[in-house]
Amino acid sequence: MSTLPAERPPATGPDGSHPTVTCAFAVTDSPPPDAAVSVTVGHDGGGPLRVLAAGPLYLVVQDVPAAAFGEQALAERLNRPEELERCARAHHRGVEAAASAGPVVPLPLATLYLDDHNAVRAVTGRTASLRGLLDRLRHRTEWSVKVHGPGLARAGAAGEGPADGRSYLRRASERRRTEREERERALARAHAVDRELRRYAVAATRHRPQSEQLTGRSVPQLLNAAYLVDDERRAAFVRAVGELARDAQRSAVEVTMSGPWIPYSFARPDEAEQDTHQEAGA
Repeated sequence: MSTLPAERPPATGPDGSHPTVTCAFAVTDSPPPDAAVSVTVGHDGGGPLRVLAAGPLYLVVQDVPAAAFGEQALAERLNRPEELERCARAHHRGVEAAASAGPVVPLPLATLYLDDHNAVRAVTGRTASLRGLLDRLRHRTEWSVKVHGPGLARAGAAGEGPADGRSYLRRASERRRTEREERERALARAHAVDRELRRYAVAATRHRPQSEQLTGRSVPQLLNAAYLVDDERRAAFVRAVGELARDAQRSAVEVTMSGPWIPYSFARPDEAEQDTHQEAGA
C-alpha cells in the first residue's frame, strides 16, 4: 500500500511544525505544465501538487501530513469505504494531471516516501524499465468492456402442472438444465466478444468479474476485460464493440463499453510478459 524508505527523517512543512511525507501519483517522461499541476486538488490536508524531476523522468507528487499518512492511520482510513473512495479520487486526479502532456505509469494508491530524495532515488533506479513501459503506452488508451448474461430462469409458479412429487422433481431437473444451458451459451458469447476485440487491441487482460452487489445489476457479469488500443485504431474498436453489442441483444446478453481511460491495467512491467496480452494482428 505504501512505500516508506527509512534512511532519512521526514521532511517538514513550510512553517517547520508539521512533518510531511512525499506522496507520488505517477511517472512520466513528458512533464506536465507546473501551472496545470498546481491547481489540481490532491489529498485532503496536503500541499499543492508539483512536478519532481527524476533523471530523464518526472514524478507528480504532493506533500501530505505524515500523521494522517502513517501506516496505521492510513490503514484505518482506507478500511472505511468513504475514505477509500476519497483517497482513490484524489489519486486519480493526480494521475490525470501527470497524463496531461504524455503517457504515464500510474503508481499504486498511497505510494509514499519520506522525502523527495527517496522518491527520486526509487524512480531513477528503475529508469530503463519505466521508459520502456512509457514507450509501450504512448499513443494508446485503455477501454473497458463488460458482458452481462441472463439471470436464473424463472421458477414455475406454485401449483403449475401436476402436483405429484415425481413431476415436481422432473420440472426442477429441467429447470436446472435450462439454467445451465443458458449460462453456457452466455459464457460462449462472452468469450466470443473477447476473442473478437483482441483483434483490435495491442494487449488485453481479464479482470475478475464483479459481483451483482457491486454492479447493482440483477444478472451475472460474465466478462470484465480491458483492452489497450492504439489511438489510430480507436474508431475501429468502438465500431466493433457496437456491432457486438447489437448482435448480443438477440441472445439476452448485454455488452457495454467505457473509455478511453488512462491504461492502469497495462502500467505494470510484469503485465507485458503475461500470456493474456497479444500483439495486434497476431
